[in-house]
Amino acid sequence: MESSRTHGGGGRSGPRGLAARIGGWSVTHRWAAVGIWVLFVVGAMLAGGAAGTVEVRQSDSLPGEMHDSLKILEDAGIEEPAGETVLVQSTASGPKATAPEFRAAVDQVISAVRGTGKVTSVVSPYEADTISRDGRSALVQFAVKGDPETALERVEPVLKAVEGVQKQYEGELVIEEIGAASMNKTFEDAFGSDFKKAEYSAVPVAFGILLIAFGALVAALLPVVLAITAIMATFGLMGVVSHFQPMSDTANSVMLLVGLAVGVDYCLFYLRREREERQKGRDARTALEIAAATSGRAILVSGVTVIVAMAGMLFTGLTEFESMGVASLVVVAVAMVGSVTVLPALMSLLGERVEKGRVPFLSRLKDRNGGESRVWAAVLSRVLRAPKTALALSAGALLAIALPAVGMNTANLTLDQEFGDSLPIVKTYERVNAAFPGGSDPAQVVVRAGDIDSPEVRGAIAEFKERALSSGASRGPVEITTHAKENVAVIDVPLVGGSDREVAERSLTLLRDEIRPETLGTVTGVEAPIGGQVAASKDFNDKLVGAVVPVFAFVVVFAFLLMLMSFRSLTVAVTSIVLNLLSVGAAYGILTIVFQHGWGAGLVGAEGVGAIISWLPLFLFVILFGLSMDYHVFVVSRIREARQQGRSTRDAIAHGVITTAGVVTSAAVIMVAVFAIFGTLSMQSMKQMGVGLAAAVLIDATLIRGVLLPAVMALLDDRNWYLPRWLDWLPDLTHDEPADPAGLAKPTTATTHDDDRIPV
Repeated sequence: MESSRTHGGGGRSGPRGLAARIGGWSVTHRWAAVGIWVLFVVGAMLAGGAAGTVEVRQSDSLPGEMHDSLKILEDAGIEEPAGETVLVQSTASGPKATAPEFRAAVDQVISAVRGTGKVTSVVSPYEADTISRDGRSALVQFAVKGDPETALERVEPVLKAVEGVQKQYEGELVIEEIGAASMNKTFEDAFGSDFKKAEYSAVPVAFGILLIAFGALVAALLPVVLAITAIMATFGLMGVVSHFQPMSDTANSVMLLVGLAVGVDYCLFYLRREREERQKGRDARTALEIAAATSGRAILVSGVTVIVAMAGMLFTGLTEFESMGVASLVVVAVAMVGSVTVLPALMSLLGERVEKGRVPFLSRLKDRNGGESRVWAAVLSRVLRAPKTALALSAGALLAIALPAVGMNTANLTLDQEFGDSLPIVKTYERVNAAFPGGSDPAQVVVRAGDIDSPEVRGAIAEFKERALSSGASRGPVEITTHAKENVAVIDVPLVGGSDREVAERSLTLLRDEIRPETLGTVTGVEAPIGGQVAASKDFNDKLVGAVVPVFAFVVVFAFLLMLMSFRSLTVAVTSIVLNLLSVGAAYGILTIVFQHGWGAGLVGAEGVGAIISWLPLFLFVILFGLSMDYHVFVVSRIREARQQGRSTRDAIAHGVITTAGVVTSAAVIMVAVFAIFGTLSMQSMKQMGVGLAAAVLIDATLIRGVLLPAVMALLDDRNWYLPRWLDWLPDLTHDEPADPAGLAKPTTATTHDDDRIPV
């Protein structure tokens, strides 16, 4: 199958593809390529440091009326303090709130928190009428002094003071503190290091797997170095970009995950192909040029497809998703460029030294069978002998796994769902909500008027309060805070339903759709958006649901067009989309089975969750659709390359899958291991993300790429490369190389490798 043209001089036809040209330039100007990359990374970091990072503002991170209410407060310069509450609650046989001993406990709480010097605006329950209907619970309310964003750093003395009072009344009264600052501190202490530990452990895990894959320290280190430098450069770039698209901590974490995944994958593809060509007897320069012309092109096609998928997040209209989308697509672009530029230059500089630090047992293991996979060769021989059976079994299994997703229940997880009963503050939250429904998460009506103290406006506010109580939307106490100078009033309305979000949302709808129009809505010039946690949750979910169709449509349509132009095959484009959708569907099914129905939930610490976090399905779709294309493009590119060299379709499938099985498996193992780390975290949302991503990648790299893809392609045979004549006008992005990928001579050995075909 090799060309008879000689290597060197004018007998060689030059590489035609973009990736081949870039790789050839990098190998010829290797020090320049490395220097440019180093300057780029350092320059990006310096530019980011100089520009500073603009964080997503709270008002911008939330849609709907929650955004509007926060915007009014921000524009007026009103900073809501970090409110805290102390619950004083008697046991079933204990004293009521009117009893002297109960009053004494309340007085001690007030005295203790004031004594810390960290609080302000302390209000007794007897002044504010924050006593429960059964008379056994009361709320002492106050605010932490200083910036509410950093209140968690100052709340510890207050928590200790409240604990001290509790010890005096142990067994008689429950005295517990809850609020924004105390909850944030509790979660930070319990889980704040979880995410960082996962991020820090991802790199050594990836390196360990690469060491097993390559059997040499230097070869294993190269992908990690490139991925880390790409991430560092992206962190710097995002500082500049944040002035146009504000960033968040979540976006940075997602960027790190995606950057590590694609950065390592792309290097792995390149390195393994270069190694393979060297084992065939190619000289170093020729092996690098072939790797550039083949794996380099696959990296470009895959990278652009992943970028398109990540860009789908920009269509959600949600700032958090938009920042994640921008960060992800930038890191993929940087990793892609680094893989086709600096990587071949580094490999050229290192030469044989890329094999330095060989681990004896691992290197011998990797040298067996010419880099091909015996396991996948055995699986594939059976698939190609009976492709219809393989298709029926694998597709049936995937559909069965995906079927439970039809009944997927998505929701914003409550505190007990998110954290379980491992934290005492979750129980406190439940007690407060039981005694004062909605008291922990009241609706917040922000009223802005030309003159907030005018009789007309004051009357409308009073009527709104009365109607909120009489309609059953709230049981009180309804609190009104007026900022006369700013002409703004804030009305806190505890919603009937409390932690039962479905009931609370009905109460919110009653306030928004009936009570507000008939009271505040009758006054000209009055704005009264209704925010709060329940409102934020509802508005976010409504926006998310509305984004599903445009995001899905954008990602699927553009991925289809890219596949169509990159492979000049309608069949390949259609099968790419269908297989990726099957992969995503299977991930949804596993999430539903484990986290909603509880099958195997004990294995991952997810008992009793009963729902999938609302943002996860859309997030998973975008991420998985992009990452799945890595494997698909790489495998199909190798099959197409073999077909272009004159092999039959079945021989090309066998050659393509077997020669890529090792690298795809290694890449998948790295992704699965990294994502599985996040599946061990305490927060259910992170656990669900980790399990969903790990399961999908595992299924995609094994069942789909190793069984379903070759079975489908074997059945389609030459129809795999079908392109209707009426589509000939489409741009041609194939950049085909000569039958011998760089128009180069035969290997120096006599082996033609025709013996790697599988008889079927």
